[in-house]
Amino acid sequence: MSASDFLVEIGTEELPPKALRSLKEAFAENLTADIDGARLSHGDVHSYASPRRLAVLVEKLAHEQDDRKVSQKGPPVDVAFDADGNAQPPAVAFANKCGVDVANLDRTATDKGEWLSFEVLEKGKKTAELIPALIEKALAGLPIPRRMRWGAGDAEFVRPVHWAVLLHGKDAIDATIMGLPAGRKSRGHRFHSDGEISIPEPGKYLQTLEKKAHVVADFDRRRKLVEKGVAAKAKKAGGEIVDGESLYDEVASLVEWPVPVLGSFDEEYLQLPREAVISTLTGHQRYFPIADKKGKLLPKFITVANIESTDPDQVRDGNERVIRPRLADAAFFWDSDRKHSLAERQEALHDVVYQRGLGSLHDKALRTANLASTIAASIGVDSTNVERAAMLCKCDLLTGMVGEFPELQGVMGRYYAESDGEQRAIAVAIGEHYQPRFAGDDVPASVDGQVLAVADKLDTLAGVFTIGKKPSGKRDPFGLRRAALGVIRILVECGIDVDLQALIAEAVAAQPKGKTEQAELVSEVFTYINDRLRRYFLDRDASLSTETFDAVLARAPTSLLDFERRLAAVQAFISLDEAASLAAANKRIANILRQAGDDVGTDVNSNLLQDPAEEALFAALGSASESLRPMLEERQYTEALSALATLREPVDRFFDDVMVMTDDEALKNNRLALLGELRKLFLNIADISRLSIA
Repeated sequence: MSASDFLVEIGTEELPPKALRSLKEAFAENLTADIDGARLSHGDVHSYASPRRLAVLVEKLAHEQDDRKVSQKGPPVDVAFDADGNAQPPAVAFANKCGVDVANLDRTATDKGEWLSFEVLEKGKKTAELIPALIEKALAGLPIPRRMRWGAGDAEFVRPVHWAVLLHGKDAIDATIMGLPAGRKSRGHRFHSDGEISIPEPGKYLQTLEKKAHVVADFDRRRKLVEKGVAAKAKKAGGEIVDGESLYDEVASLVEWPVPVLGSFDEEYLQLPREAVISTLTGHQRYFPIADKKGKLLPKFITVANIESTDPDQVRDGNERVIRPRLADAAFFWDSDRKHSLAERQEALHDVVYQRGLGSLHDKALRTANLASTIAASIGVDSTNVERAAMLCKCDLLTGMVGEFPELQGVMGRYYAESDGEQRAIAVAIGEHYQPRFAGDDVPASVDGQVLAVADKLDTLAGVFTIGKKPSGKRDPFGLRRAALGVIRILVECGIDVDLQALIAEAVAAQPKGKTEQAELVSEVFTYINDRLRRYFLDRDASLSTETFDAVLARAPTSLLDFERRLAAVQAFISLDEAASLAAANKRIANILRQAGDDVGTDVNSNLLQDPAEEALFAALGSASESLRPMLEERQYTEALSALATLREPVDRFFDDVMVMTDDEALKNNRLALLGELRKLFLNIADISRLSIA
């Protein structure tokens, strides 16, 4: 079957930069799925995007579907024919529908009887007929929260669409896409290109736009050009880029022809907090800050222009004029905010609603302080500093700097606390209490910061669950997934050994009364965190299986450090020679006890032990139980499971020689109790009956 490369390009007004990569990827994924669903064979798929276009190139797309045989089902044979084999109306109607005589119909035998059937050859449709609808469907499925209309048409998209390219091989497909006639005419750079650009064929798409229209349509190539260009400029200026990864994608989404430009600003602004300068440069203007090799900021920046100007000095001057008032504003906020201490702003927290149904920011600070005090006491830390930090940590939300740069909350709180003369430990805890802010971010380094961060996040989780706003689907407006993962990371990675369920209970009890009972809320929040815990451990250790996690989860440890130790122990146990046999035995025991009603309600009576095999198992269990006690107290779970591995021989012998479900009721219950004791020993650590070990 013939095939040619295929290209679709949707030309628009400037697309939202932060969404460009996801739109590009989703368009390719959607279209690929739709093409596959339409039974069109193809090769590799490539996605491209620039501020004014989304494009997908499909290699070797078939020109038409394969023909296929389709079986049509008719009436049951006993309905289609009478006792003498004469065709009845249902058979005649089905034959007419298929365009054949009744004699030409087939019969298909099924479990539910024999049916009339007929196999027809369905002719494959041309790709040119199918592809426009597939493209429209793929575009409709893009992750666009709010669509817009333009002109008098009915088309809706993230931005107005101005052109569409549709090529299959060297041929343009005659179709309408988003209300516009498609063809081979694209458009180039807004300033470096005049008029329309003709795309000869899909394979020359990137080359044509770059050489004739000043457009680098390949997003990844454009991003590399941005990264390489700004790095070269920074090196020439005697420094290196600061936090470039946070900007490369967005800047690449703002330009079609990247041209790095070096600029500077007054050195006096370097007296501002480092983060304030960086946020001013990156947040508003998407400029790249530059620092020397020691990390000290330089009074320079790099911007990436979307034009190759004949007068680059004018471009540089324009950008420098823009950044000066921004930095001046930051300096004004820094000076004016320090006229009032964080402590002086504390009373004003009463007037700021934290969340409807959860009181004010002052209420949240007080709840957080109380919970932080409990955590500190449970790990043997003086709570004085962390309580003070908790009452001050939301005060920077009332400052001008954080009002202008919300991403600096907590960071500016630390600077203002230091300026106020607060103890360093308090200032550091304030600065750390939002950490980790995002995936891969550092956890707090100080103990006070760790305690405060956990308390703040648990209060957030408990509060939002209390007012019934827990996440649903992909929506998480309160950042609860991030908060839950933050709690997990801090407790595990910082080695904080606390009863998480008890802390959740305290956090829930401190919330205003909601519609759901507190016990149910505690269970919901604990389960929610455990769901994130699964992903955390599985992502951290590729060798960890879901079965291993579930084996520990079945015991519901309330300390995440305890959970981690049990996981490590089960992982080590799996590698033992005895593991497979003992896991199978535990599975068998669990089934036997479940069928018997789980709790047989008796202790093992040694006088009822008759078979040498059950006597040997009873003795082995007694010895193992005695040796396990100190190991369990010290949470030496790996050593405990290794000790239990010695039970393999008496367990195997027991199942070989002993009939558990005997007719003698007393004997049966005694043997069930013996198995129950064996299972309890393993359940002290994990439910290994959940393991499947080859």
